[in-house]
Amino acid sequence: MFKKRFALAAVCALAAALMAGSSGSAAAETIYRRGAAGDVATVDPQKTASVSEADLLGDLFEGLVAYDADGKTVPGVAESWSISADGLTYSFKLRDARWSNGDKLTAGDFVFTFRRLLDPATGAQYANLFYPIMNADKVNRGEAPPDALGIRAIDERKLEIKLAAPTPYFLELLAHQTAAPVEQSNVARFGRDFTRAGNLVSNGPYRLAYYFPNDRAVLVKNPNFHDAAQVAIDREIVLPIEDRAAALLQFQAGEIDSYPDAPTEQIGYIRDKLKDALRLSPMLGTYYFVFDTRRPPFDDARVRRALSMVVDRDFLAEDIWGGTMAPAYSLVPPGIADYGAPSPPDWAGLSLSARERTARELLAAAGFGPGGKTLKVEIRYNSSENHRNTCVALADMWRRLGVEATLVNSDAKSHFAMLQNGGAFDLARAGWLGDYPDPQNFLALAEGDNSGLNYSHYANPDYDALLRRAAGERDLGARAKILAEAEAILLRDQPMMPLLFYLSKNLVSPRVKGWRANVLDRHPTRYLSIAR
Repeated sequence: MFKKRFALAAVCALAAALMAGSSGSAAAETIYRRGAAGDVATVDPQKTASVSEADLLGDLFEGLVAYDADGKTVPGVAESWSISADGLTYSFKLRDARWSNGDKLTAGDFVFTFRRLLDPATGAQYANLFYPIMNADKVNRGEAPPDALGIRAIDERKLEIKLAAPTPYFLELLAHQTAAPVEQSNVARFGRDFTRAGNLVSNGPYRLAYYFPNDRAVLVKNPNFHDAAQVAIDREIVLPIEDRAAALLQFQAGEIDSYPDAPTEQIGYIRDKLKDALRLSPMLGTYYFVFDTRRPPFDDARVRRALSMVVDRDFLAEDIWGGTMAPAYSLVPPGIADYGAPSPPDWAGLSLSARERTARELLAAAGFGPGGKTLKVEIRYNSSENHRNTCVALADMWRRLGVEATLVNSDAKSHFAMLQNGGAFDLARAGWLGDYPDPQNFLALAEGDNSGLNYSHYANPDYDALLRRAAGERDLGARAKILAEAEAILLRDQPMMPLLFYLSKNLVSPRVKGWRANVLDRHPTRYLSIAR
């Protein structure tokens, strides 16, 4: 009986969602059906961790600054700001903004949000992203109370943020979805249930009308958004589809209007038959695997280096990924101003045969190979034919070294929950799409105290010291050299095995207008329209 009532309630909720928010007849409503590469684990901005969540939250919320159609930061809730001469104090003037329930959005909401973000009880995966704020690290470690955070409301429309050290990319940080405000009274009223459809109060161009895990999310236009008159799409239906081949079929059938990926084994077909729909462009992202450095034998850098150096990255990029990726030997991708070209490890320039000889010597020194033990590796990956093909190729390349590899897959939500919660593994697939164009955003993934995103559990005091030193350096050239020195240590130790640099490969229907390629691959729905 309970299951029947639950199913009936879900059907009723969906029906209500499909009716809610209409400003006229259903026939006149503009609907965007957006395919997503994975489901969302949360719509709590401070607890978000995935790209799928970032895309959804970007439509539901707006921070002090936001992304435009070109992926650049523009004024959001803050209509203007000023920065002190020493680069430590940011003063924001807020626009007359409203929550989706009509309540006034104030500077106090941002104070509450940032204190919540850094409060260790929240468990925010991205908390350390905002350590540039004065006392943020101490608050997040429980060494100082939340009200010690360097943020205060001067009045309802004036907000001040003080930094511990000058941070050239701080405004870009504020565009991140974890910095989106939440309404204090709403959180207090519903507790952890404040994120449910019907409870959630947001301030972006859309509000959440319906959400059911692994089914869909329905967003409807928010009439209280400050720029609502320029938002052309009335309703956005987000459909999570992890199977890329299935997504392609749905795209061809017109069941979805866009999808942020494509099955690599069909890329030739797509280029031939859907060339006007395939959008390939460089983006700020790295595809990599992580070793669990807590577990023998992957706590041995010799083993990690040996496995990394025999990987034919050109083969992966061209034959496995169909030219939709570029070979990568460094963690930081190219195209970041003031950092220069990536510096690969010293063995990257050797032939594959020379690399294989060196790898055998490293494994022998670690006790593996002829006369020693057999190295066994369990490779974990999230469900996707592209990821599986990559793992099969890795296993085949390592077989020449006498390595026995087995594959284990799970859905994206389970896979990344395991990594973020510190689960044990041998080797696991991961990827990072830049939150802002700065090398620190990538190098912080291996920082010792980055518990949520340092999946490898790598801990190197010299590496961490260089990142801290770079954080206090105001000269951009000097800072870049410090960060490059840190990356050299990372590439030497190989706790993370960079394999490929991402190219965005979106499938976009000709019906969707306003889509612009950008290195962050951000495409806010508020800037799109649907041709009738």
